[in-house]
Amino acid sequence: MRKNSRKNTRVNGEVQRALAEVIRGEIKDPRISPWASVVAVEVAPDLKSCKAWISVLGGDEDRASTLEGLQSAEGFIRRQLAAKVNLRNTPEITFVMDQSIEYGVNMSQKIDEIVGGKED
Repeated sequence: MRKNSRKNTRVNGEVQRALAEVIRGEIKDPRISPWASVVAVEVAPDLKSCKAWISVLGGDEDRASTLEGLQSAEGFIRRQLAAKVNLRNTPEITFVMDQSIEYGVNMSQKIDEIVGGKED
């Protein structure tokens, strides 16, 4: 299976949907922010590993504690993923913090400041 094949794209979407369900509704860890969301998932073509980009609304402490909570619950998340998505192998999940939303908000604020300064 190639990296950008239809099958791989479909698997990425299913794993992302299942991960979002598990993180949102089934994990009871208080370290995980209720404002955490799964932005993207990239499953390796051999289905043995995957990267999940997580976005958390809040400060640096919220991001760090959410990442720590997700890493400690990785075994539980993997079991739930195996039950929800029928794959030959259940991938090992690596959680990565996604900064793109925060970056976009900061850039939008800077653009607004510049445009606001020219109107005066």
